[in-house]
Amino acid sequence: MREYLRKSSYYKSLLRNATVNHLSSRASSDTSGNVIARFSNGRSLTLETGRHARMADGSVVATMGNTSVLVTATSKPSSTPQSFLPLTVDYRQKYAAAGRIPTNYLKRELAPSDHEILTSRVIDRSVRPIFPVGFMDETLLTCSLMAVDGFNSPDVISINAASAALAVSPIPWGGPVGAVRMGYSDDELLVNPTRRELQHSELDLVVTAGPKKTVVMLEGGCNNILLPKLQKAIKAGVKECQVVVQAIQKLAERYGKPKNSFQKPQLPLEIFEAVESLISERITEIFQDYSYDKQSRDAAITAVRRDASATLAQQFPDRSAEVESAFNEITKKIFRQLVLETGVRCDGRGCSDLRAMQCRSDVFPALHGSSVFQRGQTQVQCTVAFDSLHADSPLNPLLQATGGTKDRNFLLHYSFPSFATNELGRGGAVTRREIGHGALAEKALRPLLPTNHPMTILLSATVLESNGSSSMGTVCGGSMALYDAGVKLTAPAAGVALGLISSSDDSGNITDYKILTDLLGIEDYLGDMDFKIAGTRQGVTALQADIKLPGVPLSIIMEALLNATPARNKIIQLMNDEIKQPRESKDTWPEVMTLEVPPSRRARLVGPGGTTLRKIQAQTGVEIWWEDASHICVFAPNRLAFEEAKETLDALLEDKEPTLEFGAIYTARISELRPTGVMVQLYDDMTPVLLHNSQLDMKRVQHPSALGLEVGHSIKVKYFGRDPSSGQMRLSRRAIQAVSAVTRDLHKASSEPPSPAVASQATDAAATSDENFAASKQSESL
Repeated sequence: MREYLRKSSYYKSLLRNATVNHLSSRASSDTSGNVIARFSNGRSLTLETGRHARMADGSVVATMGNTSVLVTATSKPSSTPQSFLPLTVDYRQKYAAAGRIPTNYLKRELAPSDHEILTSRVIDRSVRPIFPVGFMDETLLTCSLMAVDGFNSPDVISINAASAALAVSPIPWGGPVGAVRMGYSDDELLVNPTRRELQHSELDLVVTAGPKKTVVMLEGGCNNILLPKLQKAIKAGVKECQVVVQAIQKLAERYGKPKNSFQKPQLPLEIFEAVESLISERITEIFQDYSYDKQSRDAAITAVRRDASATLAQQFPDRSAEVESAFNEITKKIFRQLVLETGVRCDGRGCSDLRAMQCRSDVFPALHGSSVFQRGQTQVQCTVAFDSLHADSPLNPLLQATGGTKDRNFLLHYSFPSFATNELGRGGAVTRREIGHGALAEKALRPLLPTNHPMTILLSATVLESNGSSSMGTVCGGSMALYDAGVKLTAPAAGVALGLISSSDDSGNITDYKILTDLLGIEDYLGDMDFKIAGTRQGVTALQADIKLPGVPLSIIMEALLNATPARNKIIQLMNDEIKQPRESKDTWPEVMTLEVPPSRRARLVGPGGTTLRKIQAQTGVEIWWEDASHICVFAPNRLAFEEAKETLDALLEDKEPTLEFGAIYTARISELRPTGVMVQLYDDMTPVLLHNSQLDMKRVQHPSALGLEVGHSIKVKYFGRDPSSGQMRLSRRAIQAVSAVTRDLHKASSEPPSPAVASQATDAAATSDENFAASKQSESL
């Protein structure tokens, strides 16, 4: 009976497990699947959900070619009140995804690289504007590179995967959005070009667009591309994005989870009206008083805020947060209405006017190059430092596989200290914002650099004052500093930021707008767009659009691009008034030279174990490296070090060797005995060369002492030129054993007697027969 019950319970458990597995597999099949987005050039993007990371709110694996990215979306209510959306995007790419092992000492993944941070920022800017206004839950997007094929860049794939993960999750989100990379080569547009195709493209542009063909984000670097080509690429990119948007919509309809309900928090009407009646007139006066600068305007608004809070504290106790929110909303409303209705900005400028500008170059004569660019209350100091080509960073194998590498002979370091905005802060690690702004300025200047510059260039930009558009100020100041350092740019570059103030109807359609040129900090904070455009008089080299609306129509983007051209030209004209051409010379510039090293001088130049070269570098401060087998490069930090190093190197490479005739017989002096032969000198001050045992005598010799040779003895040798690869002399005593010929003595007069072996050989040579002579001739030919 007990055995029966035991077996019965066992089979029941098997049946129960089978039923659960069957139900779970049915549930899995209902929530997992994939869709494919096919682009106009035949390439496709696959989006798959429901098979990986199923405990996350949303997870999608996006694949293009053999590059795959997993993006998960999770969200939780915030534990503390927030004034902004606490969205975090963490993009990480592991070496294992490229089939590599980390190259650091620990052999582990370390802190995120600049490329990972920049990719995280691009993803954030693509999805953040689509969240509903007032949504303040903590949200995390984790992007993991699963596999990379070295052809398809994972950044655009990650944007699409993040959009799909949010679309299938229950997180409130107004998407989807789609992203594509656009290139331009041979007068043809390239959709999602491979890494190899991008090498020949004059455009690298990432476009993110919404379902109504609205632009959500732009990020790109250009090789001074003409504006019509850029506009064509943006329009084509927005059209291609619709393929991805439609695919994500299908994925969400089939496999998405129901969205969580969300309603925008509404301020109590009595609080809003009380704050509005109290501050509207004073705030309007502040924004219409054009004598204010950044600090005085902020102080005036802070005073109004403080007075309103104190006045309403008794009427609305314990509701200071709502009073603060009402104050911010009313201030933003008044600021935007004034611009839309009057077309005049808070500093008195029109919508297309630039701030007053000042430029200075050669600010610090001791540096290789320097400049200061001032635009309004934004001031950027730029300096240039040259170093050898060996000063650049080693290549990262993972970045090579993912397309994140670039020519590292140009570095741009952007820093934004806290005093630039009169704030307190400690200096520390480079922030994500500094990395992003520096990368944008570097994109703007890199295409203009000469391709054959012999040195690594470090451009350091420090923001000393900030009231908007400091990254574009870095482009202007950096261009001047490079000119001051003598770098032959193809053309001077300048940058300008454009903003947007708009009003919309209940459906979200823009009914009225103003495009602002040369953005202020407050206009960026209270406006709808920060569109940075940099380039030359001929074309565009970099652009970046940060948009706060769920999307901006293409017509506004095209108008902004057109408005940037005259502003950029005006800035370049002002820069040219200060410095129009690259400086020709400067005493503080480093020197670079290339010297040819004959094979016979390599050993003398390098020294035992490289000691001679290291000594020269330590004494003069220069850097020396081999360019190829017969040339060395010398980098000197200044002219004095250059002249000192050149004098030393010329002395080492000076050819003091007398002219030696091929086939002639010379007197050689033995300086050292070795088991393999003897070290001999043909003339004074000559570096001894080895005469091998095989070339000492006609018979086999085990050790030079067997022939009675000693240090200081003189012997006759025949000269057969130099070895073409090593440069060593080829000498032979064996070849003249049976030959009587004229001997040439290049040594100074010496009373040292010849060795006994030499004396006997001279006697033997006088009685040589014709047969021995023929044999010796055969030996010579060998």
